[in-house]
This record gives sequence, C-alpha cells and structure tokens, in this order.
Amino acid sequence: MARYLLAGAAGFIAARVADYLLADGHSIVGVDNLNDAYDVRMKHHRLERLRRQDGFIFHQLDIADKDAVLALAAEGPYDAVINLAARAGVRASLEDPWIYLATNTTGTLNLLELCRQHDIRKFVLASTSSIYGADAPLPTPETADSSHPLQPYAASKKGAETLCHSYHYLFGIDVTVVRYFTVYGPAGRPDMSMFRFAKWIAEGQPVLVNGDGEQTRGFTYVDDIARGTIQALKPVGYEVVNLGGHEQISINALIGMLEEILNKKANVQFGPFHKADMVANWADVSKAGALLGWEPQVGLRAGIQKMVDWYLENREWAKDIATD
Repeated sequence: MARYLLAGAAGFIAARVADYLLADGHSIVGVDNLNDAYDVRMKHHRLERLRRQDGFIFHQLDIADKDAVLALAAEGPYDAVINLAARAGVRASLEDPWIYLATNTTGTLNLLELCRQHDIRKFVLASTSSIYGADAPLPTPETADSSHPLQPYAASKKGAETLCHSYHYLFGIDVTVVRYFTVYGPAGRPDMSMFRFAKWIAEGQPVLVNGDGEQTRGFTYVDDIARGTIQALKPVGYEVVNLGGHEQISINALIGMLEEILNKKANVQFGPFHKADMVANWADVSKAGALLGWEPQVGLRAGIQKMVDWYLENREWAKDIATD
C-alpha cells in the first residue's frame, strides 16, 4: 500500500480523493489551513468524516509556509504528493490576488521543493479550466492557448503549472497537471452555482444569476473527478490533462432541472454579467480517456439528484451555510 501527502484535504474534491484512497488501504497525511475563503463549517464537515477513517493523519498548516511544508518530511516517506490545495474562485481573486499567489503558486513551489529534497518522484497538481481564457474552442483541448488568463486566480494556477514543468525538467519529478472544469456534488463548495442554486430554491430565496443565464458550463460529478485524480498518479513524465466538464448545460436549464428535482419554483433575479466570468466552458476529455483510461460514469441529472438528496438530509445545518 502507498502513502500520500494530500494538500487541501478538507476541500471538496480532495476529501473524496481521500475517501477512495483510504478505502483501498492506502495511508494519507492530509494538510489544510482551513481558511475562510468559504464557510468553514463545510470543511469541518468533510474533515470529520475523514478523521473517522483508519490511515488518515491531519495537520492544519498553510502550504505557503515553506518551513511547515518541509517539516512534513518527518511523516514520510511518501509515494506521491497530491496538491489539491488552492484559493479558488475567479471573482474573489480580484479582491486579494496576493493570497492567490501565495497559496496557488508559492504553495506549489514549496511542495515541489519537498519532493526535490526527499526524492518524492510523483506530483499531481490540480489546475483549472479558467486558465484557457476568453477565446477557447469548445470543447476545449489541452492544446488551447493558456497564456492569456483573465483573472489573478487563473494566472496563479498558470504559474503553478510552469513551476511543475521546471521541476520535472530539472529534477525528473513525474508530474500530472489535472485541469478541473466545473465540479459538483454532495458537500460541494457553497460559493459555486450548483450549491447556491439548490439552497436558494429549496429555501425559497432569490436565485441570483449574473447575466442572462444563457452562459454555459460543463459539469462533472465529484466522484468521477476524484477517480480521475487518482488515475493521474500513474507515471506520465509531464502531462496536462482536462478532467470534467463533459456535460454542458446553460445556467437557465440547470435552474430548470433543479426546480424539477426539488419540486419548487425558483425566484430568478438576473443581474449584470461579471467581466471575470467565462461565457462558456466545456472540456475535451479525450486525452484523459487515452492517457489515464478515465471515463465519467455519473450523468448530470443523476448527480444533481445525489447532491440534492445530500442537501435535504443535511438541511438542518446546511441551510445556514453562507453562499458568498
């Protein structure tokens, strides 16, 4: 069995990655700074589940702290580092771009340096579809231009990707960069549209939409993304791989689907389109299939049903989760 260092362990996707790895008998040293980028109660909810499982050790620390990261060598040796820690969100990155650079870029550098100093041969980095900018072809392949990010968030992730390439080139670290598109599911990020819309409709609150609602997103269920991230642990040299975003739907149609599942009418209120947002994203995931053997298994409606079921089961506390 393998031992992994998992950064961002209390995060939405990382917690599911941990579930799968622990179920297969592997051990995990999880780290997370439990910041308040979104309602921290959701992070504690995920973390409590992980702490009940054998083989999981947790340290609360910030990967931007080089000394704290390098001290994690004492918990090793590690078969791989999986860096899913990030400051995410395109709009919030306009308010404090420095924290995005510290976590996403400097934090990645610190983890790469841990690999270099202690001969950890495999590194997986979570990146983002936001890196493709304004004029990406749809569906978007990994070869599309990623040198013109629209927000500090995407720019910080581009910096992390290029650092990974330099450490691969100089020190032979095997790197898979997984560019996530829009991910949803139970215990999802409350600052993202899927959780927001489900909560707002369920609780009879206004559903706030930026723009006319005809912008589109490609969604993928979190379990599929977690499996793909684990498959990305295979040796590849240095590769960038899209994960997710295979089922495209407009925001208006998504709200309609949630109305049907919840059996409640949404009170939709349209506002101005935010300049930092992308009009559309939709992934070409053929490389993930060819290189990693990954195929999404959960259809959009089935996945949304699972998410809604989780919300209703946890409604007593989930209804109070902040969505901004």
